[in-house]
Amino acid sequence: MKRRVLGNSGLEVSALGLGCMRMSFADKPADRHEMLKLLGQAVERDITFFDTAEVYGPFTNEALVGEALSAYKNQLVIATKFGFKHGPHGPTPADGFNSRPEQIKRVAEASLKRLNIEAIDLFYQHRVDPNVPIEDVAGTVQDLIKEGKVKHFGLSEANAETIRKAHAVQPVTALQSEYSIWFTDIEAEILPTCEELGIGVVPYSPLGRGFLTGKIDETTTYDKSDLRSHNPRFTPEAIRANQVVVDLLKRIGDEKNATPAQIALAWLLAQKPWIVPIPGCRSLARLDENMAAADIELTAADLEDIKNAMSHITVMGSRY
Repeated sequence: MKRRVLGNSGLEVSALGLGCMRMSFADKPADRHEMLKLLGQAVERDITFFDTAEVYGPFTNEALVGEALSAYKNQLVIATKFGFKHGPHGPTPADGFNSRPEQIKRVAEASLKRLNIEAIDLFYQHRVDPNVPIEDVAGTVQDLIKEGKVKHFGLSEANAETIRKAHAVQPVTALQSEYSIWFTDIEAEILPTCEELGIGVVPYSPLGRGFLTGKIDETTTYDKSDLRSHNPRFTPEAIRANQVVVDLLKRIGDEKNATPAQIALAWLLAQKPWIVPIPGCRSLARLDENMAAADIELTAADLEDIKNAMSHITVMGSRY
C-alpha cells in the first residue's frame, strides 16, 4: 500500500485508511469475531490508518479496535474522537455536544484504556461545540499532547474560520469531513484553507455510504439499525434519480477495468496528495476491492471528463 503524509504534520499513513464505525455501529450487527479477523487482515494488507470514536457503539467500536490491533502497538495510526455529551448510556449525537476541557480529558483517558495504547495518534473533535470556544478545545488537546497522551489534533466537519482559530492555538494535523464525487461542498472554502495551512484531509463516506459501489438499487432494503434506513438519499426515488452518478463511475471503470467504487476512491486520491479517504467495510472482498483503488491512475482527461459530467448532474436528497 502506498503512503501519504497528512499535510505538513509529518504523520505518514497508508494512502487509504479503514473506517471502522460500521463494524459495530450504524448498521445491522456484525459478528465480532469476524470483525476482529478483518481488522487483522487489514494490517496484513499494509493498511496503517484506522478510524474509530467513543460514540460508535457507544464504546464498543473502540474496544473492538483496541483488541484487534493490540499486537501492533506503535506500528499503526489510530484515530478516535471526542465531542458528544454523555447521557445515561454513554455519548450519543442525540444528547448534544460537550467539548468542555474536563470532558475532553475524561474521554482521552477512557479511550486510551479501551484502545489499549499509550497515546492517541490522532484525536479529533467529532463535531464543533457551539458552547465552547474552539481555542479552548485546541488548548486542551495541546495540554494532552504535552502530557504525551495525544500525538496529533484533528477537527471534523469544521468550517474554515473554525479551522483557522484552532490552528492558531494548536496546529491541526487533519480535518475529517464528508467528501466524495457526489458531495463536494468542502471544495469552495475548506479545502483551500487546509491547503494553505498544511492540514491533511480525511474524507469519510467516500463511497456515499455504499451507494457509489453500484450495489444498491431502489429495491434495496435496510435494517432499522442501519442509518441509511432513514437517510434522504436512500429513498427509492432518490436512488432512482441518483443512478446517473453510478452510471458515470461504471463508464469510467469499464475503461480502466475497475469497479465504480474503485473509480470513486481513485477520484478522491487524485484531488490532492494529502487526502486520505477512510472507506468502511465489513468483508475481506470489499477491503481488497477498496485497496486496489490506490493503484488506479486517473489522467487529467479522465478527471476533466468526470468534472464535466458531474456539472450536469443534480444529486437528489440531503446527506442527512
